[in-house]
Amino acid sequence: MAEFFGTAFLLILGNGSVANVELKGTKGTKGGWILIGIGYGCGVLIPAMMIGHVSGNHINPAFTIGLALNGMFPWNEVVPYVVAQFAGAIVGQLVVVWCYKPYYDKTTDPEAILGTFSTIDAVHSNKDGMINEFFGSFILFFGALCMTGNIAFESNIGLANFCVGILVGTLVVSLGGATGPALNPARDLGPRLLHALLPLKHKGSSQWDYSWVPVLAPILGATAAVFAYKQLFV
Repeated sequence: MAEFFGTAFLLILGNGSVANVELKGTKGTKGGWILIGIGYGCGVLIPAMMIGHVSGNHINPAFTIGLALNGMFPWNEVVPYVVAQFAGAIVGQLVVVWCYKPYYDKTTDPEAILGTFSTIDAVHSNKDGMINEFFGSFILFFGALCMTGNIAFESNIGLANFCVGILVGTLVVSLGGATGPALNPARDLGPRLLHALLPLKHKGSSQWDYSWVPVLAPILGATAAVFAYKQLFV
């Protein structure tokens, strides 16, 4: 339940900020990429403060799988975590759609609509998306492990959570211009499925030919990051 609610909050706060910026007629229309960076940074920070003590605040199948592949998380908990994360992502995205439904109806740009659900490579290149998502994910998970495992933060895990939120927001601002970014299979695939199913006006293609990239690249990036952290610091 912690992973379910944490991932749902991630989507509501993160994709909610994207909807506020990208959809026509909202108070934040064309508010700029920095608003999305803040939304996603807080979308990670706030669940970490809420449920980190319960589940570790993975809220990301790539992190769960990457830890398990490196022997740092029990395999018998992987499926329950991943199911909870995908369910939370879908429910969180439904909340975003319900809250912004009048503005979805006003928006005629199909890529703007898709961008409030899932990610798109700016030059429509799977290779470019793969590179960007891999390195963004590596930095995210390596940085998160280093910060939460840092002895300076052991007596103040709240400060570590805050720093991870800042890291996510910075990644969105620094590397997010290419793909979105996803950095999280549940954050992308669950909402993309909803985009395909919901009867939204002007929604266009769900771009399934790209959908494997924000699933595979974060898992590879997370696995490499956890491996590097384990070899260097554990």
